[in-house]
Amino acid sequence: MRALLPTLLLVSPLALAGNIYKYTDANGVTTYTDQRVEGAQVIVFRDAMVENVDREVYVTKKRHAGGETLIVHNDLYAPVEIRLTVSNARNVLGAPSEPISWVLPPRQQIRLVTLQPTAGGTPSYDYRLEHALGDPRAEQTLTHYPLPWRGGPFRMTQGPGGRYSHTGVKGRYAIDIAMPEGTPIVAARAGQVVKIENNQSGRGTNPSGNFVRLLHDDGTMSVYLHLKRGSVQVREGERINPGQLLALSGNTGNSTGPHLHFVVQKNVGLQTVSIPFEFAQPVDSLPNFAIGGEP
Repeated sequence: MRALLPTLLLVSPLALAGNIYKYTDANGVTTYTDQRVEGAQVIVFRDAMVENVDREVYVTKKRHAGGETLIVHNDLYAPVEIRLTVSNARNVLGAPSEPISWVLPPRQQIRLVTLQPTAGGTPSYDYRLEHALGDPRAEQTLTHYPLPWRGGPFRMTQGPGGRYSHTGVKGRYAIDIAMPEGTPIVAARAGQVVKIENNQSGRGTNPSGNFVRLLHDDGTMSVYLHLKRGSVQVREGERINPGQLLALSGNTGNSTGPHLHFVVQKNVGLQTVSIPFEFAQPVDSLPNFAIGGEP
């Protein structure tokens, strides 16, 4: 117990609400529990959805005779909602008094504001770009999804609002399904690949591990997380059909064991959030796409 105390003292009360304890008994059986166990390994869970898209949604400046134009770029294969705020403007004309909001289509850019220098003084200003994946006008058209894997039957280990990690806005309605590493993961519905990660080993640096994000035709998105390294079979920008192989299940990122973390999301209030859905059949049954799919 002495070795465990320093770790616990470094964890805030807020983080402790998302702790679980891992231990192996004398018979070699590994158990995960939210009850504190002497000598157990402490695993801290936070919102497991982390995607750094700052390099793909960004601002460039173009100087010209009339001043300087701020151009917002979206290099992603999905629309993004953007909000640009200009502040502390000095010796310039054209600075907006309120933030400018826009929905920027995939792989496009927009000249959002031009600032003109005034006579006398050095022009200066600050700007801030906020963005969120997805079009806030999207309306969910499918609420019952086919089981997105081949094989089984498997079991659900954590559902919506789970006490371990399904507490943040990005993963509140996510579902975890325990399955052997290497299980084929397939697209639950048609869509376009927005983002993938395929090179992470073990816990790595990204809590999501390896993943595939799909954009559906109704503007919602599904994400398949903790995939096996090097197993992703699709590329960003590719059009995907229901039931098409995406990758193999794994145990990467913030994962307690081999499983698939599946979540459906949309943009709400300049934030990509988890939204409710259900599987079209029990998790502990064999997948049957005939009872799911698009309406």
